[in-house]
Amino acid sequence: MSKTIQVRVDDQLKDSSDKLFSSLGLDTSTAIRMFLVASLERGGIPFAVTHGIDRDSTIRESIRYRESGGTFLTAEQSLTNMRAAIKAGVDHGI
Repeated sequence: MSKTIQVRVDDQLKDSSDKLFSSLGLDTSTAIRMFLVASLERGGIPFAVTHGIDRDSTIRESIRYRESGGTFLTAEQSLTNMRAAIKAGVDHGI
């Protein structure tokens, strides 16, 4: 058995969302179901829920960090780390 969820949103949000999901090969109902499943799998909202970020301060902080000798991972190093984390999760049944 299935249940219906009704959510009121303004016309522009609905139309824009429909277009986005359609471009991804989805309908809005499927996208919402994906959100609900991802929420259950994560045990919470499947993306960060935060207050606004002061991007200028973040950039300045990153510049200071780099100027003081700090280093950042390359894109390839980040991908390697993510792949290893995913494999470790799969190996542990996650």
